[in-house]
Amino acid sequence: MRKNFGAKPWTYPQPVFIIATYEEDGTPDAMNAAWGGISDDTQLSICLGAGHKTTANILARKAFTVSMATADQLVPCDYVGIASGNTEPNKLEKTGWHTTKSEFVDAPLIDELPMAVECRLVSYDPETCRLVGEIVNVSADEAVLDAAGKIDPDKLQPITFDPIHNAYRKLGEKVGNAFRDGAALK
Repeated sequence: MRKNFGAKPWTYPQPVFIIATYEEDGTPDAMNAAWGGISDDTQLSICLGAGHKTTANILARKAFTVSMATADQLVPCDYVGIASGNTEPNKLEKTGWHTTKSEFVDAPLIDELPMAVECRLVSYDPETCRLVGEIVNVSADEAVLDAAGKIDPDKLQPITFDPIHNAYRKLGEKVGNAFRDGAALK
């Protein structure tokens, strides 16, 4: 028997994205956003309200980075989601984070978050709040790479948002092989 909940924005997993931009004066800014994902081979889409300081920064600079929030950085990742750049000047300073300018786009990389997708603005629709970015580069700190030089999710420890319980969850263990295990049913 199923229980019906009605129309809710509930899916599992929901990534916890930390979107970083530069303000007009070059000050780094970041916010937490969970409503987003890959929308094309070279595009990422995120739902961002027009009133966010980060949205204004993206529209002005035409660039942003999207870091994966991690378990060890949970507190500052949550903070940049509850503090507004419109009312909290230099909110990034309170996180203790450091930034490095991306080599590929006019946006900062957050040094303490070891994986980031670096994007150029493709479009923004203030009616639907849909922001689309062109993926220009994906970068990762060597500390989260496996022996083959690929990103290891066990080392990265990305967190996801649980919208039903307002909680963050760490991704779990590997349970199968994509594009292979289903072949058993052919």
